[in-house]
Amino acid sequence: MPPRPLEIGPAGQAAAQAIERIRTARGHSQRQLAALVTARGRPMTFTALSRIERTVRRCDIDDLVAIAAALDVSPCALLGGPAEPLESVSAGAT
Repeated sequence: MPPRPLEIGPAGQAAAQAIERIRTARGHSQRQLAALVTARGRPMTFTALSRIERTVRRCDIDDLVAIAAALDVSPCALLGGPAEPLESVSAGAT
């Protein structure tokens, strides 16, 4: 059976763009962000991060949550929501 073509939908494309935008705004290289994600317990190479940002690789939910934590934003910020710092999101939770 031939492999299915990789189709990354609008949410995946928006997340990839947000990851790159926030990463560069924070002054992190892909290598630095991948190291931060790995330090938080989700092993990630800079190659994997590069592929996510270029929409060559899907960003699964565990990757998304770990990348958001490493960038200090809520996962919603990577899905097109407000780019709030993680602590302000947590403070509002009950």
